[in-house]
Amino acid sequence: MPWSPRAVLLRDLVLGILGTLAFLIDLGADLWAASQYVLSGRYLWAALVLALLGLASVALQLFSWIWLHSDISSPLAPKPPGRHLALLHLLQLGYLYRCVQGLQQGLLVWRQEAPSEFDLAYADFLSLDISMLRLFETFLETTPQLTLVLAIILQSGSAEYYQWVSICTSFVGISWALLDYHRALRTCLPAKLLLGPGASVIYFLWNLLLLWPRVLVVALFSALFPRYVALHFLGLWLVFLFWVWLQGTDFMPGPHSEWLYRATVATILYFSWFNVAEGHTRGRATIHLVFLLNDSLLLVVAWATQSAWLPSGRLLQSLLPAAGVCFLLGLALRLAYYCWLHPSRRWEPDQVDGTWGLHSLEERQLLQNRRMAHLAKNFFPKARDEAVLPWKGEMNGILKAGSDPARET
Repeated sequence: MPWSPRAVLLRDLVLGILGTLAFLIDLGADLWAASQYVLSGRYLWAALVLALLGLASVALQLFSWIWLHSDISSPLAPKPPGRHLALLHLLQLGYLYRCVQGLQQGLLVWRQEAPSEFDLAYADFLSLDISMLRLFETFLETTPQLTLVLAIILQSGSAEYYQWVSICTSFVGISWALLDYHRALRTCLPAKLLLGPGASVIYFLWNLLLLWPRVLVVALFSALFPRYVALHFLGLWLVFLFWVWLQGTDFMPGPHSEWLYRATVATILYFSWFNVAEGHTRGRATIHLVFLLNDSLLLVVAWATQSAWLPSGRLLQSLLPAAGVCFLLGLALRLAYYCWLHPSRRWEPDQVDGTWGLHSLEERQLLQNRRMAHLAKNFFPKARDEAVLPWKGEMNGILKAGSDPARET
């Protein structure tokens, strides 16, 4: 039976609380691991953990600040407390501020017997940004942290209890971010094209099953060649950055901030597939998959031909075949998803970086999250609404009524 509106609001509120708790627990586990490394005299490992935390946090604060700074210029968006906004982001609390703001708005609409359309739209607007930031945090911090802890275990041949905690929290964080991101993409679809929970499960499984072998082989390479893994990452990151630039992304409100987005996407592509542009999606996804598979095979060959001995050699003999099985299963689920679970109708009009046709005419008078709608259009290139009319105006991440978009450009 379909869920009642209040049950859906309560479910979203609970999911928001759990997502925030998962982020805090993962953060606590990483800080705990760093403190244990310091106490045991492994200062380099502690520095690497803290460096990954710091770099990812700074990137998240920049994304959050840029989006908030552009969104508050719209008369449709309730303005956050401006005098505290910069301080919160300087203190690396911008993402948590967004989580609290989203929970407050979710609680507000749930407590109302008949919440207004604007309150509902604003709750969706906030949750979509949080989902996007959570995905960025997953590939900028959680996935590299998981790779690092696996490399440490492979190199040392043993795992401490706090490392197992870090691995578990990382897997929970990655899993949650993937599921939440797909749920957010579904929110941007027309009502008649909403995907069922089975599609989200398959999407989650094929992403996780393809991600796990990649993380393992990168961790193996890091354990064998700790001095060269940074060069390997930098070389591939530059290739992916150039590839993303060639696709002409237009996600951020300004040309300078767009490079932050491209650099983040290049990091995601080092581990997993992420679509950033319309047209020829299948071809680009195939190229990326073959490229990443060949690179992973080269890393495995480097281990097989390396004379250096790792204490975890026997463990690897069982882990690598399991990783191969995971890859094949993930590839099969990915093909099944795109063959049977993806929307099948086309967008109209087919315009790059546009968000027209995502919602009904009535919804276009409300607050809309252009950023996530743009990604949903790239992810669901064949989906469209039955009623297709151009948006009446656009202001950075917010869509509004009242002007001609052709004049805006």
